[in-house]
Amino acid sequence: MTTIGVLALQGDFVEHGAVLRRLNVGVRQARAGDELRSLDGLIIPGGESTTFCRLMQDFNLYGPLRALIESGLPVWGTCAGLIVLAQRAPDLDFPTLDALDIAVRRNAYGRQVDSFEADLPVPALNSANSPRPFHGVFIRAPVVDDVGAGVEVLARLPADAGSKGGSAVALRQGPLLATSFHPELTDDDRFHRYFLEIIRQQGRRSSPK
Repeated sequence: MTTIGVLALQGDFVEHGAVLRRLNVGVRQARAGDELRSLDGLIIPGGESTTFCRLMQDFNLYGPLRALIESGLPVWGTCAGLIVLAQRAPDLDFPTLDALDIAVRRNAYGRQVDSFEADLPVPALNSANSPRPFHGVFIRAPVVDDVGAGVEVLARLPADAGSKGGSAVALRQGPLLATSFHPELTDDDRFHRYFLEIIRQQGRRSSPK
């Protein structure tokens, strides 16, 4: 059985696990380096990015996580997880995992009271019989200011979504996936299925034994 680790330091790790279990996927809550072994993929959930990075430092997870990414393990970051994966996060007081070739600003859509939802066209999720948008839930979401040449933009905010319309909100770079919104807070499991497809495309267990 495919086993996905969900980094369970803080944030929406329970919600991600619930979606994966509905898809008949094995789930491991990971808080220590030895719990990251023998995984087929890893999700870094949403939460508070400064707290998340402080806990990663306290639990000595920076080295093991960077080694997993360098090994080619599929990793998906949602909201704060996107920030943790980014190569450039100038307003974060901790190092990131320096993996995804983007520049990002934390909470740039506003505070908790400025949270919003938007229907997002995501062609990568659509089948011929299901060209429907994905309902994105944005909570203190980061804004992606710059995207490197090797990063594929999977979704942007619609142009009518205010001053941030057109901003990239879902991205892929090889086995890395990132969303600035929270797919785990909806009943639509297509992003989780898409991540499982990335794992299938890898065709191997990518984490160290």
